[in-house]
Amino acid sequence: MKALRPAVFLDRDGTMNVEVDHLCRAEDVALIPGTGEALARLNAAGLPVVVVTNQSGIGRGKFGREDYQQVMARLAELLAAHGARIDAAYMAPHHPEGRGEYCHPDHPDRKPNPGMLHRAAADLGLDLPSSWMVGDKDIDLEAGRNAGCRTALVRTGYGAESDGFQADFVGADLAAAVDHILGGG
Repeated sequence: MKALRPAVFLDRDGTMNVEVDHLCRAEDVALIPGTGEALARLNAAGLPVVVVTNQSGIGRGKFGREDYQQVMARLAELLAAHGARIDAAYMAPHHPEGRGEYCHPDHPDRKPNPGMLHRAAADLGLDLPSSWMVGDKDIDLEAGRNAGCRTALVRTGYGAESDGFQADFVGADLAAAVDHILGGG
């Protein structure tokens, strides 16, 4: 049996890219400064980078899965320009006010629930207790805690509004969080 390995789970909007309400257009994707370089460092260190993102705009009919895929493709292009990559991405389109199959008051995948992290761990052979969840919202930190990960709050996006009480680390941005993680945090 293959040994489990640690990973870094990342929220997308407000953590990696500039916060845009219901980001659904590839041309609106802009990396937060330092993000590409930070992810390249994680890649070089051999740590899987896994995006876990709530995308309730899909569930509420504001945009479609193809829009999400185009945004993710643009994000990958921007990261590649810095020699960085995302190893896997999981998204939860569910919302209490969602339509049809996406109407769910408490879907296991929707953060703060840990479903996306659990699925990634099973799919990729990840060790959750030695992994990190990095995000700009309390629900990101709560999802990480619920999965048994250590957590880092970034002050980008909505991070300035959080008191960070659930965080094992609080930093200015993703680059600061990566410094901490790679420094043995």
